[in-house]
Amino acid sequence: MANNPVTVIGAGLAGSEAAWQLANRGVPVTLVDMKPLKFSPAHHMETCAELVCSNSLKAEHLANGSGLLKAEMKKLNSLILAAAEKSRVPAGAALAVDRDKFSEEVTRRLAAHPLIAMEHRLVTALPDAPCIVATGPLTDPALTDALTALPHLSSLHFFDAAAPIVTAESIDMNRAFRASRYEKGSDYLNCPMTREEYDAFYEALISAELAEVHDFEKKLVFEGCLAVEILAGRGHDTLAFGPLKPVGLTDPHTGKRPYAVVQLRQENETATLYNLVGFQTRLKWGEQKRVFRMIPGLERAEFARYGVMHKNAYLNGPEALVRNYAWKENPLVRFAGQFSGVEGYVESAASGMVAAIGLAQALSGREETDFTGQTLLGALARHVSTPTPNFQPMNANFGILDPMEKRIKGKKERYEAMSARSLAVMDKLIQGM
Repeated sequence: MANNPVTVIGAGLAGSEAAWQLANRGVPVTLVDMKPLKFSPAHHMETCAELVCSNSLKAEHLANGSGLLKAEMKKLNSLILAAAEKSRVPAGAALAVDRDKFSEEVTRRLAAHPLIAMEHRLVTALPDAPCIVATGPLTDPALTDALTALPHLSSLHFFDAAAPIVTAESIDMNRAFRASRYEKGSDYLNCPMTREEYDAFYEALISAELAEVHDFEKKLVFEGCLAVEILAGRGHDTLAFGPLKPVGLTDPHTGKRPYAVVQLRQENETATLYNLVGFQTRLKWGEQKRVFRMIPGLERAEFARYGVMHKNAYLNGPEALVRNYAWKENPLVRFAGQFSGVEGYVESAASGMVAAIGLAQALSGREETDFTGQTLLGALARHVSTPTPNFQPMNANFGILDPMEKRIKGKKERYEAMSARSLAVMDKLIQGM
């Protein structure tokens, strides 16, 4: 094993996971982050692995792509998932965390590792190999410019939005009620709407004033995180059949199913904050206060954070990357996180994990593990390096896995079989590492 440290740029979820995986394989790491010297437009915490868009790491069950990906990562001792378990808050079948405690736990574990040295400085050029670039979707413009001037690297972009957060004490529980869909727990607060209330809210939403976003006229919006006002603009009932769908919920105040429901998810461990599920937005802050206070139960809502929208950059992965997120020009340089073309918190950490494991093996002269298309770790890495028209970021989902050899009827049964196969493959791969 080489004694020279690997430089990991960016201490978000991908960079933190990458540093952890390298160090646990005996590779010394210099983890570099520009905070607190400089912050991106969406970040404000000085600690590592800051969550911005949501505090949810999505579903945990194995009939869900995110659940399977987490199960695979746990087998490889994921730092991000270990920290999530220490800081989790109630969220039904999903894994959600207290943002502050989660970030603090990741930072504490990294700082305590003897092979990880942390540096705080702005990086404006690709460092010498070996290195992993995990600077995130809000990579500093100077570094982006430097990278895109290099062979095979070009930058695309899309826009991402974060939902507003309100204080629990400002929610009117005489209007709202606590429940999860189909009586599966009571982890969500629900604000029910009548048809008349929904109509008034819809009209206010689609006519509200938007904050300016540079280059937004290009309309490169990632479908997985659409702003609520953009979704509403697609038709009067788009929200009622989408994030505001009332199915599986009965308003205990009326004994009836509402016309529409706004759900709020617990944001922190002490349950003092809740975020509006599906309400990513780029409305002006004053407009957010005016329009969202039209939601029953939120008439006096106090906003701990307004929704924001920001530009997210990512590489044209198929042009730039090969196996295990390696740069075509130099395999000892890797890219990870949303900058590499995966989408989502867990997916970002997963890419950092795979990039780091492959780089550690390459530095020791060993053959790199092929996670194959039968695991989501491998399928995500394959997605970002496989030529495809109009390359776009990708979440973990069963559609990117290799199909089963035998046809299985029923989606749930098929997904469970694919999960069982993936985890069995992971067990064999780990034995050979």
